[in-house]
Amino acid sequence: MSEKKKSELIAQIWFQHSYIFVFILIFIVYAVTSNGLTWGGVMNIFRHSAVIGIIALGMGLICLTGEIDLSVGSMLALVGGFSVVIYNITGNILVTLLFAIAGGAICGFINGVLVGGVEMPAFIVTLATMLIYRSIAQYVCQHIPKDLCGGGSSVYRMDTKIASYQTFYQLGNGKIASIPYVGIVLLIMTLLFIYISTSTKFGKKIYAIGSNQKGAVLAGINVSLMKIIVFVIAGVLVGIGAFLWIAMNASCDPATSGKNYEMYAISAVVLGGISMSGGKGKMLGVLFGIMSYTIIDKIIVALKMDSLINDAIKGTILILVILIQIAGPKLKSKLNK
Repeated sequence: MSEKKKSELIAQIWFQHSYIFVFILIFIVYAVTSNGLTWGGVMNIFRHSAVIGIIALGMGLICLTGEIDLSVGSMLALVGGFSVVIYNITGNILVTLLFAIAGGAICGFINGVLVGGVEMPAFIVTLATMLIYRSIAQYVCQHIPKDLCGGGSSVYRMDTKIASYQTFYQLGNGKIASIPYVGIVLLIMTLLFIYISTSTKFGKKIYAIGSNQKGAVLAGINVSLMKIIVFVIAGVLVGIGAFLWIAMNASCDPATSGKNYEMYAISAVVLGGISMSGGKGKMLGVLFGIMSYTIIDKIIVALKMDSLINDAIKGTILILVILIQIAGPKLKSKLNK
């Protein structure tokens, strides 16, 4: 094999699986800085990646169509807070889950109709709903009877006197064979969306829209409907994430819960190799992307760095990854000459 072909092969492997190499590099740094790895520490990473990872899967689908959703963090606060109220009223875990899924779907539908149906810019629409959803969550928490939000004045709290409380809390914090339940949910959802994106007509349509929207229209794909469905799916995933959030924390603060999650989800998508311009990338990359982002947090803690510099480091890494995404195709074209 010639040197040129070797270079092309190495470049191709890197471009297709860069998210794995980035994860391995970050994991090695974590292993060194944490003075040794433990199984419990690794599973803790898995646990902390669960909620934002599930939300990032929905963001991945949206980005594959060439759109974006800035409202997912506020959506989590709204759906999570209202789900706490439903739980305090019914005491039923299944009803709470179904409500969270329905609530997320409704919020996603609103975004989807405005973006896909009315054809408003996704950035503007979801920036507006980001403000709306969190504002509603905070307003309602201040104005409903306090027994409905667990007696909290500004936080939705689950009523610990409900018979099913311990079961619900164990769902968010329990383990099976030392693997967190919430981590298993993340893994199942990832496998599901890998299948949807690679092995179904629906997945192929998503890639087609992101790659060439005009071409997708000419091919007979209902782009508006597809975008609405994608935003609804993303909303459902936020609903599942909100359900797990309240199971893990037994509360939901409308002011801080899910804060900056839209940025973390987008970062996970980018670190996972999905192009922000749409049509390129793999859903598997989202799992590696969010775990990479979680490990970065652990590294910062292990190095005892000032927490105020946390987001600056994450932002710098995000810029570097995007630069690699932009430079990659140019480098590949040069190698092919």
